[in-house]
Amino acid sequence: MRPFNREQAFRRVLLRALDSSLLFLAPYFVIFLLFKLGPIIANFLVSAYRLDIVGGGEFIGLKNYHHLLTDRLFWVALRNTLYYLVLVGPVVIIGGFLLALLLNQPLRGRAFARAAVFMPYVIMVTVVGALWRWILESRFGILNYYLGLLGIGPVYWLTSSSTAMIGIVIATVWWTIGYNTVIYLAGLQDVPRELIEAAEIDGAGPLRCLTQVIVPFLRPTTFFVVLTTVIYSLQVFGQVYTMTGGGPRYSTLTLVQHLYVTGFRLFNLGYSATISVVLFIVILVMSAGVFGFLRQNVE
Repeated sequence: MRPFNREQAFRRVLLRALDSSLLFLAPYFVIFLLFKLGPIIANFLVSAYRLDIVGGGEFIGLKNYHHLLTDRLFWVALRNTLYYLVLVGPVVIIGGFLLALLLNQPLRGRAFARAAVFMPYVIMVTVVGALWRWILESRFGILNYYLGLLGIGPVYWLTSSSTAMIGIVIATVWWTIGYNTVIYLAGLQDVPRELIEAAEIDGAGPLRCLTQVIVPFLRPTTFFVVLTTVIYSLQVFGQVYTMTGGGPRYSTLTLVQHLYVTGFRLFNLGYSATISVVLFIVILVMSAGVFGFLRQNVE
């Protein structure tokens, strides 16, 4: 009878577990390589070509990137995208948190209110755009009608370069704030009741419980919400496309809208790929900054 070797037995169990894990993960990695990593690498290569919809293109190295530096519309789109992020980000993060606190209270009709807050998020972006174009219409829109009752207006929401982005922000907040609310609601369900009761026994009021117990406990949730909000905001496209098309006078032109027009209307695919590479780098840098800043606080 062979003596029992604990090290070899452990190694066999480990290899067997790895084999089964890799087998289960293999379909995901295949899809990831084909539809995520592969297109990203191909996009980097295409950005080095002068390419349209006909022919194999001409290799031009970094000339598309040099052209990007002198492209006024690119800088306008970058500025508008960051402006949109600054307007939307705080509202959907803080607003989602406050709504979650409200909907977490034992109030009558709470289930209906939760459904009403989250319902807009399941609507297609084209429907959201059409709906808010009607609401924000300057002459017959319902919002201007109620503002008129208060003696305000009319406001040319989507036809004035000074208010068009604000109109898109209003529509976006209405559409997406329910998502962050649900995430925060799930986080609030995990706050131990014992911690809140212990704080109340120590004399903490509602505000102190909120700032010293609930908010610190929700740091991992806040980390997720902030990171996804930054990424989604930098990729804004559908609302802009359906509500303003980037106008008026490029006041709502964003990076994704710019690369879409360049690639699929002007058929300058190489330069469009260059814009997408820069957008990818911007998202990567900002996500890394958010990740590094919030990870310290979470730990």
